[in-house]
Amino acid sequence: MEKNKYKSLFFYLNTGGGHLAPAKSVAQYLRKYNDTEIILLDGFDNRRSLHKYVVEDGYRILQNKSKWIYELTYAIHKFKPIAELSAFLISISIKNRIKKILLNEKPDQIVIFHFLLIKPIYKLVKKLKINPRILTIVTDPYIAHPLWFLRKNQNFIVFSDKLKDSCIKSGIESNRINVFPFLVNEKFSHKATPEEIINFKRQLGYEKDKVLLILGGGDGIPHGYTILENLLKLKGEFDIAFVCGKNKQLYNDALELKNRFNYNSLKVYSYVDFIYELISISDVIITKCGASTLMEILISGKIPIVNSYIWEQEKGNVDFMVENNLGIYEKRVSKLPSLVNKLLNDPYLLTKYGTNNKNINLVNGTVEVSEFVYNNMKEPIQ
Repeated sequence: MEKNKYKSLFFYLNTGGGHLAPAKSVAQYLRKYNDTEIILLDGFDNRRSLHKYVVEDGYRILQNKSKWIYELTYAIHKFKPIAELSAFLISISIKNRIKKILLNEKPDQIVIFHFLLIKPIYKLVKKLKINPRILTIVTDPYIAHPLWFLRKNQNFIVFSDKLKDSCIKSGIESNRINVFPFLVNEKFSHKATPEEIINFKRQLGYEKDKVLLILGGGDGIPHGYTILENLLKLKGEFDIAFVCGKNKQLYNDALELKNRFNYNSLKVYSYVDFIYELISISDVIITKCGASTLMEILISGKIPIVNSYIWEQEKGNVDFMVENNLGIYEKRVSKLPSLVNKLLNDPYLLTKYGTNNKNINLVNGTVEVSEFVYNNMKEPIQ
């Protein structure tokens, strides 16, 4: 007899939005099913600890203040002994919390959205002698850290054939690797119509024909102050939306720039829950190259200008964009104003990038991934 309710635990860590956003997208879709209970769980609890500080706050601080240190840390963790040591230390920190959760919730399925959670979850499942189905969703679409693949006998969801090929070369059986389109918020499955864009502009208070969006991660875009200052000097005939995320200093600095330049066509936001609407009304978007944000932009048919990315974690995203001529990578902040001006005033360029985008036919994988996760919850992968 079939169960009345299936329970799936989605484990993530708060190291940027790239792990939580996919988890939220799948959870939101699956909650439509009455026979399904989805619980989103941060691998760390709410208490402050050294490991939590190093993993979460350290990630944020290094990416924004000392990117080269983060990139070096990323690189040295390609050495298996170091990777194993880090995974072991994290396991010590979170194993009691995860053990308690597993005993209390008795899940039918566990879905892992962060590589540092793989070792402790598999170890505890074995120790507790429980048998939930386990899926690992690799949130980096093109180049993924080797820590995802230390354990070969996992069942993976990946977002490109390129990454699948890398997995196979590393010794993972091909039948354990399931490829889907990259998943973003379900809203992005629908590209806003011209009429909807007009309504979004009216609701948000934008009046000019063209809109430039400046968008980073949870802590805003790197070099955000300088980028915005240079663009305000341009005095272009377009509206600017500037999203600072949780970066209070950047938010205050942006407001100061707005007042100094008396630039009424600038709107400054902190954290927003209407990113779909902002992307929809925009023509060009200056951003960093996190996978979720880049894919939201491209699926919406917009033109990204990437000003920075994290080697090697985000390099595959930049390569994909540049090789398919879907956007522009320009690391020199001083070049951004003239580049923006050229794009927004040259219909040929806008059309060219738009045509390239249509030809590659990117789609949102939320429905396909979610249905796979749902079916896996009831029938284990063979």
